[in-house]
Amino acid sequence: MSPAARLSPAGVRVHAERLWDAVTTGNEYTASGIVLTALDEGLPAESVLLDVIGVVQRKIGEEWAANRLSVAQEHVATAINDRAVATLVHTVRPPEPRRGRVTVACVAGEWHALPARLLAEVLRLRGFRVDYLGAQVPSPHLITHLHRTGPDAVALSSSIPTRLPTAHATITACQAAGVPVIAGGAAFGPGGRYAKLLGADAWGPDARAAADRLEDSLPRPQAGHQPIDDLPHLADQEYTMIVRTAPQLVEAVYAGLEERVPAMRDYTEQQRQYTAEDLAHIVEFLATSLYIGDDELFTDFLGWTAQILTARGVPARSLRPALELLGGELRDFPRAARLLELAGDHLGGVLGPVPDTGKTA
Repeated sequence: MSPAARLSPAGVRVHAERLWDAVTTGNEYTASGIVLTALDEGLPAESVLLDVIGVVQRKIGEEWAANRLSVAQEHVATAINDRAVATLVHTVRPPEPRRGRVTVACVAGEWHALPARLLAEVLRLRGFRVDYLGAQVPSPHLITHLHRTGPDAVALSSSIPTRLPTAHATITACQAAGVPVIAGGAAFGPGGRYAKLLGADAWGPDARAAADRLEDSLPRPQAGHQPIDDLPHLADQEYTMIVRTAPQLVEAVYAGLEERVPAMRDYTEQQRQYTAEDLAHIVEFLATSLYIGDDELFTDFLGWTAQILTARGVPARSLRPALELLGGELRDFPRAARLLELAGDHLGGVLGPVPDTGKTA
């Protein structure tokens, strides 16, 4: 096989397919060998990171969502993929830093660190000096690090939309420390629309694009910016009150569902726990949607949740009575009540009438 053929898109896909087989069968040593083989065959290290390891990681998430990988299988595959990154890092010596210094970190509460690590390694390969802080970085610790090291930019990663309020506070704190922020990850919405809304200085839809953007210096932030200036609707306090009362809301909705769906009374302890967790996610996404002021964040989440429940054999129609009960609890919150009614209508159009009995979300 010629070098040109080995570097073709089809050749890259072969490496990704082999890595997929390795991570899903729990074969760490084979996974590391695939990375080394790809490098030996002339595939650039950045391409191995993004077009092989990164592609496989996205597929891991998709297969979990489709219920074709269990949570345990997803964790094993992700851990092996992370070690595949380590194999590359220990094999390929990056150039001496010739560009600026970048801090790469995940928002507090964000445990999906592999996308941030991929970016950190790409930046090193491109000649940046990188401080990779990993998952779940509390904002005060991040700011202390910025004051100590004085980087040229912060790359802030988040995959989960419910971390957006924390991301907003973190972006503002970094800018107050004089450091611009480039945001990345699925949490920031299609096209990074929430990154712009929350005041980030730049948006990177993927690691390549983020690295390209960081090769051009980000402008230093202006002093005097306040978070409330970004989201004036927060003055109504609905977000704050719902976050404060979230446990009570979940408890009330659960009790109401038991009245509507008598089969719930015979649930096992594990089923009860899962149901309460699902209701907590609904409340959390509702609060985040109110924070952002974007209805689609909540309705898209419910559509995704319906797909997940269906893939796991749980009737998704039972989401509607949960929304109705939550709407009753929040009837004195105009924005929340309107959004819940909108979401219920959306689900009704997609899923049809609510059943009288059966499993719940």
